[in-house]
Amino acid sequence: MAIRTIVWGENIHERENDVVREIYPDGMHTTIAAALNRDGAIQAETATLQEPEHGLSLDRLADADVLVWWGHKAHGDVSDEIVERVARRVWEGMGLVVLHSGHFSKPFKRLMGTPCALKWREAGERERIWTVNPGHPIAAGIPENFVLENEEMYGEFFSVPEPLETVFISWFAGGEVFRSGLTWRRGAGNIFYFRPGHETYPTYHDATVQQVIRNGVKWAYNPIPCYSGVHDAPNVPVEQALEPITERGPRLHQAGEEGYK
Repeated sequence: MAIRTIVWGENIHERENDVVREIYPDGMHTTIAAALNRDGAIQAETATLQEPEHGLSLDRLADADVLVWWGHKAHGDVSDEIVERVARRVWEGMGLVVLHSGHFSKPFKRLMGTPCALKWREAGERERIWTVNPGHPIAAGIPENFVLENEEMYGEFFSVPEPLETVFISWFAGGEVFRSGLTWRRGAGNIFYFRPGHETYPTYHDATVQQVIRNGVKWAYNPIPCYSGVHDAPNVPVEQALEPITERGPRLHQAGEEGYK
């Protein structure tokens, strides 16, 4: 079965900015989804901020294996209810791929638990991306390094938790460096952050960038069924202990009573 993927896009710059509209006439989300669908192992659809429930209904998220997220101008317009819905599904095993300015998105910050801040400069600089973990599945088929002639600069310090793995590091013409391909695990869910993708440049038309995102979706996919038990905190009665025990001392809760949350 193909990896069921939702590509979520803010879909604002493409409608409001002539430069972005010319590069992505059907929206960045559509370009990214089309690139994913060129791989028979992935089945990608799109969702946008403007749709009811931002295109992320309970049923749709329940059916999703991986969510790809791009946002920038309207992070604050994303409903907190939807943010919690996304976080819950990641904890249960849905993969999450966060692109470029999605580092400041509510779902990413919710799952990281840190400011997720960085330095930046919009000057169309050359970005050289180095593959520093060539044996990682996300780096499959990616050269030792590749160049994007025009990109927005992101520079360290990137205030995210220590990653599980670092796959890519970027160098910019202005001298800054940035950890541009990072992974984490939250609950049963795999998370991949990939830096490139400023909207005024044709980054998502680049074949190597597209391959990285395809690899990221495949890596983030968890074939194990939804792990809904990640939310549970059961009170195990004495008589159900795996080994025989005798209750000793006073207790706060009655047998089977739920704990405080």
